[in-house]
Amino acid sequence: MGAVELRRFGWRHAGRKRWALREVDLRIERGERVLLLGPSGAGKSTLLAAIAGLLAEDSGEQEGTVTVDGLAPRKTQERVGVVFQDPESQLVMARSGDDVAFGLENRGIPAEEIWPRVDEALRRVGFPYHRDRPTAALSGGEQQRLALAGALALRPELMLLDEPTANLDPAGAELIRTALSRAIADDTTLILVEHRVAEALPLVDRAVVLAADGEIRADGPPAEVFARHGDALAAEGVWVPGHAAPRRPAGGPAAELLIAARRLGLPPRLAPTDLEVRAGEALAVLGPNGAGKSTLALLLGGLLRPGTGAVTASPDLAGRDARTPPHRWRAPALAGRIGTVFQDPEHQFVTGTVRDELALGPRRTGQSEQAVRATVDALLERLGLSHLAGANPYTLSGGEARRLSVATALATAPRLIICDEPTFGQDRRTWLALVDLFAELRDAGHGVLTVTHDAEFVAALADRTVTLERRP
Repeated sequence: MGAVELRRFGWRHAGRKRWALREVDLRIERGERVLLLGPSGAGKSTLLAAIAGLLAEDSGEQEGTVTVDGLAPRKTQERVGVVFQDPESQLVMARSGDDVAFGLENRGIPAEEIWPRVDEALRRVGFPYHRDRPTAALSGGEQQRLALAGALALRPELMLLDEPTANLDPAGAELIRTALSRAIADDTTLILVEHRVAEALPLVDRAVVLAADGEIRADGPPAEVFARHGDALAAEGVWVPGHAAPRRPAGGPAAELLIAARRLGLPPRLAPTDLEVRAGEALAVLGPNGAGKSTLALLLGGLLRPGTGAVTASPDLAGRDARTPPHRWRAPALAGRIGTVFQDPEHQFVTGTVRDELALGPRRTGQSEQAVRATVDALLERLGLSHLAGANPYTLSGGEARRLSVATALATAPRLIICDEPTFGQDRRTWLALVDLFAELRDAGHGVLTVTHDAEFVAALADRTVTLERRP
């Protein structure tokens, strides 16, 4: 496959005043390995979607052109492999092996070649199960591996990857990078969006940086780009190797117990687990993909009924419901006491605008409209979402959607905050803002529990860690 070329390309999503991308002039030659960087909301995912031919004409306004090998992207889709930010959106079959085989069957690969290619792709990405594993039983990180296996099995000439290691544990992320380095042919073009910049550098030979307005900010060999622009890029929100994040330790010891899990489990997703969360502490839950971290978060947040054991909330958290487990609390009471951020942000959006999404929780808990407006405005400003107040939540970038999901959990000022991968998709600036926000909440007496694979986030914020083990 020949060059990818954009000439004065721009795209504005339907209903938006602001262009996601504009005046982009970019040429990527065959076989180049490009790391695409930029602050959250700069249009990185939109650029990949344009190259993949996935921007429907009725979903926005385009200016300029984008071509792949001289053709419109929709005419080259069979030669392109894509892994999106949200791997679940790519899974279409009930069984894992069938999902990888789906693309091969659609492209007319001979039947005798399909299953050897499926098994090879699953092995390369370290998929831990047999091909009969139900896709509905996979964790977010396991879905990520499966989606990548589906793309690798196609042996594409152009590979587009949107944060392929975002929800993976460190060992899994390294396995994916190794698989990419070995599985992609020398003449395959690679365009990679990745916030784990230092780890991704061995895979690429060129860095292209988008500015906040969607134009090209810098372009060249990664070492030259970072040497020339590193400090300025870090200030603008780009992750630059060597720019360490400051630590935010607790101002004092943890206080009273808020919630406790005793032999809490949900077979086969989570083995019996003991855990306590206290006011004034930030607890990080770690462990490999498939260990049950997200399930634990939902159980503690009262959003799933335990299969084994129990969740007990203290009187300080539960009030008059202290003798009732959180999963049996009424919705307004639960929202006012425990704020939960799901691993997939879109699973918790129910309204048509960002502003309405933020206002929903405070209204449910009976706040006045004046108080609701003040809360919403403060969160929009704090998390860099003010310019998106009227946007549909489902049109946000991955990083923007994650910040909105965090903001909705905080809107009712709950005493306990439970977040699943809260830093997913964040640029350096918004990442620091989240760390500061969680640190302030902890120091004000809230309990903060985060499920995360983000080692820098743990180092910056966590006062205590608990590691779950993956059970066979």
